[in-house]
Amino acid sequence: MARELKIYPDPVLKVRGREIEEITQSIKDLSQEMIGIMYANQGIGLAAPQVGASLRLITVDVSGPDFREDLHVLINPELVEQEGETLSEEGCLSLPDFKCKVQRAEEITVRGLDLEGAEKIIQAKGLLAVCLQHEIDHLNGKVLLDHAGRLKKNFYEKKAQKRMQE
Repeated sequence: MARELKIYPDPVLKVRGREIEEITQSIKDLSQEMIGIMYANQGIGLAAPQVGASLRLITVDVSGPDFREDLHVLINPELVEQEGETLSEEGCLSLPDFKCKVQRAEEITVRGLDLEGAEKIIQAKGLLAVCLQHEIDHLNGKVLLDHAGRLKKNFYEKKAQKRMQE
């Protein structure tokens, strides 16, 4: 069964992902599907809840869309250090036609596991730092819309409900 990108207001997007206890072949297969979906949609990051899996798994590659040469797959990622602030305009594959400005940490350190179970530590700034924070938000049941002001959020929610009825 091929997975599909979940679009807001799909309830899976608001659920905190479960820790991955064991790296099985199905987890590796899921990561490969996520990479394919991320690349096919010209994305730079994707979290497992965005494809319907309430698990703590993300894929990130900010080198695209023309070249794909900096792929990161992280299991159970956690933000362990952050400093500074930056304001970035972000979009999200699960919220079509929506962008908003988000206050994020400028530099971060993220710790997780790779697909072989080895600890992976990423020190990031710029777009990679923003993308990692965005995807970790997804693992915590937080979507980009949660960062928007009330008016912008209400407008988009009405638009999303209308799209669901079509």
